[in-house]
Amino acid sequence: MKILGIDPGLGRVGFGLLETVRDQNTATGWAGQEFGASQWGIIATSKDKTVGARLQEIHDDMTQIMEQLRPDVVSIERLFYFRNNTTIIPVAQARGVLLMLAYRFDLPVYEYTPMQVKQAITGYGKSEKSEVQEALVGLLNLPKKPTPDDAADGLALAVCHFNHVGRLQLLQESAGQG
Repeated sequence: MKILGIDPGLGRVGFGLLETVRDQNTATGWAGQEFGASQWGIIATSKDKTVGARLQEIHDDMTQIMEQLRPDVVSIERLFYFRNNTTIIPVAQARGVLLMLAYRFDLPVYEYTPMQVKQAITGYGKSEKSEVQEALVGLLNLPKKPTPDDAADGLALAVCHFNHVGRLQLLQESAGQG
């Protein structure tokens, strides 16, 4: 299973791909909870461009990413009330483009709030970004913290989905094989 986590934004869209790993050396053919981050990064748009041009850039770049990575599912951050009302509209617009692309690629979409993601990664829903990044190092056996923050958030969204849905689905798949 390939889970594409997406942290929407107009200036930067963070993404991370989590892939499950099957270990054929075990009696069941499935090692249990093994997964790894295979790619992460950001789509950055320039403030010098119009909103429409930035949304088109997000569309085009994410189309290439989805074609290259071929995810099975998308985990995206659910919008919540921002203290700064001026940022919610551009984020919502970018998120709309990303949801439309997931629909176009016929990918199921799961949404998680920042608090749900932090809870899934660190065990505490009000963790700082640096704590989430540090936890990802251990969970994904990474050599260093994933950066920038938006890319780490994309990875965290993918891990959150795996924790909520992926483990159950993988266990059901392995039970059908045995």
